[in-house]
Amino acid sequence: MGDKADVWQGTLTLMILKTLETLGPLHGYGIARRIEQISGEVLSLNYGTVYPALLKLEQEGSIECAWGVSDNNRKAKYYKLTRAGRKQLGREAREWQQAQAILAKVLSAEPST
Repeated sequence: MGDKADVWQGTLTLMILKTLETLGPLHGYGIARRIEQISGEVLSLNYGTVYPALLKLEQEGSIECAWGVSDNNRKAKYYKLTRAGRKQLGREAREWQQAQAILAKVLSAEPST
C-alpha cells in the first residue's frame, strides 16, 4: 500500500464546497471522511487541516453552521453551503479545470530539438 498523499494547496476549499453541495449539511468529521472516501483513501485529512478551512469559509460567508446531533448521538456543528458558497464553488471549479487543461498541455508538449 502507498503512503497517504497531502492535499494540494488550494484544493481543500474546493473539495469541502463540493462535498457540501453533493451531500447537504454535514459535520466536519463527515466532510473529512467523505473526501477521503472519494479519493480512494489516498488523501488523509486531520482536524488541523479541515477545521481551519471550515472556519475561513464560514468567515467569508461561503458556508454557515448550526449545532445539531450526529448519528452517534453527539453534539456536532453542521455546515451547509450558502448562495455565496455556490458561486465560489462554480468559480473555483472553473479555475481548477482551466489549470488542469493548461498542465495537461505542458506535460504533453514534445521536447524541442
